Amino acid sequence: MRTLVPLLAEPGPAFVTALRRAWDAGDAVLPVDPRLPRAAADALLEAMRTHEPVEDGDALVVATSGTTGEPKGAVLTHDAVRASALATSARLGVDPATDVWLSVLPVAHVGGLAVVTRSIVTGTPLTFDPEDASATLVSMVGTQVRRTDVSRFRAVVVGGAAPPRDLPANAVVTYGMTETGSGVVYDGVPLDGVEVRAVDGALHVRGPMLLRSYRDGRDPKDADGWLATGDAGAVSGEGVVSVDGRIGDVIVTGGEKVWPEPVESVLRDAPGVADVAVIGAPDEEWGHRVVAQVVPSDPAAPPTLDALRAAVKAVLPAYAAPKELVLVAEVPRTALGKVRRVGSSTK
Repeated sequence: MRTLVPLLAEPGPAFVTALRRAWDAGDAVLPVDPRLPRAAADALLEAMRTHEPVEDGDALVVATSGTTGEPKGAVLTHDAVRASALATSARLGVDPATDVWLSVLPVAHVGGLAVVTRSIVTGTPLTFDPEDASATLVSMVGTQVRRTDVSRFRAVVVGGAAPPRDLPANAVVTYGMTETGSGVVYDGVPLDGVEVRAVDGALHVRGPMLLRSYRDGRDPKDADGWLATGDAGAVSGEGVVSVDGRIGDVIVTGGEKVWPEPVESVLRDAPGVADVAVIGAPDEEWGHRVVAQVVPSDPAAPPTLDALRAAVKAVLPAYAAPKELVLVAEVPRTALGKVRRVGSSTK
């Protein structure tokens, strides 16, 4: 009988060995983030192991909270894992004889886990040592790219949160999610075998690397295999995909739509800003107002609201400029660097 095997996802060769062993036995693997508090880990195990049986061909159950915070598990089959690994490797021109993947992302999440599975499927060497000079490929989130000299890599796959505006020439920006088995759009172009469409401004994806279902048996795909991503965006006549952000994150202020990520991208480059999150707060006059939650580089000399507004208005429409500044010690983020837009700011 196939079982779901929880594996503590400590990055390293031991995790890869344990993953291979479970697969050889015909079992599926649930990577468990070692940073989870015990109560959260127990809740995850209960939520993932008390549902549907593991089916033949199931390879992974990858936990994702989505936008609700409730733990879900995306079931990825061996066929889906292989399709993702081959499509991404083909787009990057990976050569197992000369390339080496460096793993620096949490392997409990799809961005880091996909580096491991690409290595297994294609036979490309893998290292977990950031000082290993043989590494030619790496997957990072935007924050890591900003803080790291990545010039030594042949390609840097950038996913997770919004990437820096000034990316190095070797960076490849990806779009994807747990349900798509990692990135399925590279620099705006869908991978081979992947289809992307926009339906009333909402992005839908179809391809062989998508999840089979969630762990509770729900299949988020429609009868034709399309997955509604929950993201807003567009597809040009040439097939180039642009992503605005999560549909639920849009701020409607004075009848205008403001997407937080472009505003955050501008503000991160503003003097005195170490980190930033942009949210909407209820406003009697505007419906909602744009609020910048800023971690100052120097708490003793924080940036001013006027300076931040001027920075945004120099690049984006004036209505996107924040109407309120809130100084914070830290921006809440997921393991992959995405801003957790929880709560509202009030004056």
